[in-house]
Amino acid sequence: MKNGNGDLFMKCRNLTTILAIVALSTVLTACGNDEKHAEKTRPELPTATVSVDTVKRQSAQNQVEIVGTVQAVEQAEISSKITGNIITLPVDLGSTVQQGDLLVELSAGEISAKVQQAKAQLAQARRNLAREENLLKKHAATPETVKSLEDITRIAEAAYKEAKTMLDYTRITAPFSGIVTKKHANAGDLATPGKILLNIEEGTKLQVLTAIPEAMILQIKKGDRLPVFIPSVDLTITGVVAEVSPTADPSSRTAPIKLGIATDPKLRSGQFARVALASEDSETLVIPTSAIVPFGQMERVFIAENNKAKLRIVRTGAFYDTSVEILSGLQENETVIVAGNQTLEDGQPIVVQ
Repeated sequence: MKNGNGDLFMKCRNLTTILAIVALSTVLTACGNDEKHAEKTRPELPTATVSVDTVKRQSAQNQVEIVGTVQAVEQAEISSKITGNIITLPVDLGSTVQQGDLLVELSAGEISAKVQQAKAQLAQARRNLAREENLLKKHAATPETVKSLEDITRIAEAAYKEAKTMLDYTRITAPFSGIVTKKHANAGDLATPGKILLNIEEGTKLQVLTAIPEAMILQIKKGDRLPVFIPSVDLTITGVVAEVSPTADPSSRTAPIKLGIATDPKLRSGQFARVALASEDSETLVIPTSAIVPFGQMERVFIAENNKAKLRIVRTGAFYDTSVEILSGLQENETVIVAGNQTLEDGQPIVVQ
């Protein structure tokens, strides 16, 4: 009886397994038929006409960026050589001045008195000299007396010239044509030697002042051309090395250099600049910039393979004029689609023109 029940249990178990296998096979068959039906009903992608290029390997320069400042080639700090109160200051911040224009005038009472005194002494010395010279012609004076008066006259002339020069120092004029960029004093202030009163700059000739790492000093020579970027006005220009310091600053381990730049209406003295220095050459893969098809945060490229467009996700590096560096995602000599790629889909048939 037990054996009969055991056989019956085994038969039922085998029957259940068979039924499960049949049911699973039916489901898989149905799924396969659905997939085949979906493939048949999905519309075929149209053939796209594209242009292609190849992934190339070329030498690329690693760029080292250093910061700098745009400044005027000609700039001056205006100060007085004598002490005196400012009685006239006819310029304002931003005023345009021409060479020789009056910038500052100081009070000159004492100096004017010294000029008058020196002038009177000179006139007296000249009269005394003329009288003795006439007497010498009449043999009524000695040559030694005349020579002594000649020396006195020369001393008086020098004193008068000195006093006049000091008087000239009371009027400060522009050393060159330019713009007043800073104003540190006003009328009535006391001017003393060394105290800065004004700053003026000639705004048509500009340069970039920067400092290069000491390890690159020997790589930079006068006349070299370096790219300069001005972020505030989104301007890229070329700077020509005008001056290079042969020594480095021991505190910063850098050496100052000056780059001459072309005049541009967007440029102003004091603007922030970035200067690119080329380091050792290296090789990199590049493709035309037009091959990149952005999609959100991703950078996509389509390659041509077996007359179809194949999608690749890439990572780009530096951008050049018409090409871009590829860090990953492509191999050298692969064919990339550079035109007609904006609406492509992965696997879409293509015709290369």
